[in-house]
Parts: sequence; structure tokens; C-alpha cells
Amino acid sequence: MIAFVSGPVAALAPDTAVIEVGGIGMAVHCAPGTLAALRLGEPARLATSLVVREDSLTLYGFADDDERQVFELLQTASGVGPRLAQAMLAVHTPDALRAAVATGDEKALTLVPGIGKKGAQRLLLELKDRLGAPVGTLAARPAAAAGPASWREQLHTALIGLGYQPREAEEAVAAVAPQAEASAEPHVGALLRAALQTLNRTR
Repeated sequence: MIAFVSGPVAALAPDTAVIEVGGIGMAVHCAPGTLAALRLGEPARLATSLVVREDSLTLYGFADDDERQVFELLQTASGVGPRLAQAMLAVHTPDALRAAVATGDEKALTLVPGIGKKGAQRLLLELKDRLGAPVGTLAARPAAAAGPASWREQLHTALIGLGYQPREAEEAVAAVAPQAEASAEPHVGALLRAALQTLNRTR
């Protein structure tokens, strides 16, 4: 198992960071919040989980070991693969997920794209004795909070982290604002992809 990668950030994409480790570029799939904290050329350390499939080896990256542990525990529930587990951590902190499961908060889980009411009910049952009790802050990530300021700030930070100038980031945020405001729960990952398409057209 590859427990973590450490080295300079060689490249950033909407859902991937490339970390240079011993002269080798390791592609690591990350949630937008994790990517937003990275800067091109600067050193980074990501906790990682290697997902092995018949036709692929995929490395998922996290801000800390707690996120990685919850990512792996989430996948012990039926129907939860690495993509959905990462989406859950993109919307909620590990402790927010623990609190949701501990209190049976179905609504909190349905905030995650891809989880409906029935899916949330099933996950609450399956994960009840697996995640444990919250250990720190229960705050959800900005992506799960209501109000346009949350998604705007997170999207702007992610674009700056990808190397765009503040003015370019602001223009891209403004360009995708109608798409975000049309949704009750704006998904930052989708907005980031739309913003990057806008920026690529203007360059």
C-alpha cells in the first residue's frame, strides 16, 4: 500500500494532482477542497489510498490520514466505490460524516451527488457501527453549506491553486454563476470543470 506521497506539485487538473516523487510523477485523484490547498511547484504531502482494479491502479489523495481512513471505511458499505466515497468527503468533513451517521441525519447524506433518499437510509444502517464517534469539529465543508459565498470562495481558491491569476479566476467564477445559482446545492467539482472550459476558450 502507498500510504502517502510527498514532493513538489508538478501539475494540477480539475480532479488530479501530479506529485513528483523521486523523479516520477504520481497522478493522485483528489477532491476540489484538497486540490485548492496545493500550489504548482511547491512541496506537498498527501495521504493516499491505492485502489486496485483488474484494468487499473488508481491513487486517491487526501489532506490527512483521517480522511483516508474514512474514505476506506465508506467503501465497506455496499454500493460505495472510491468515486462516491471521495464525493462524500468533498461535501463533508470526516467528523461531519461521523455525526451524520451517528445521528441518523439522512438529509446530510443526500447532499452528496449520487446519493438519494433510499441510498442514504441504507448507508446510515450499514455505516452505523463502522465510522465511530466524531473526534473534532463537526462543520461541513463549504461545498455543502447554503449560500453563494461558499461555492464562490471555494471555486476561486481552486482556480488560484491551478495557477490562474486572481482576475482570471474572478471572471471564470462570474461566468459559471448562473449555472451554480440554478442549483439548490452547487457542486464545486462540476463548476470547476465548467470554469476551466470558460478559461480555455478565452486563452
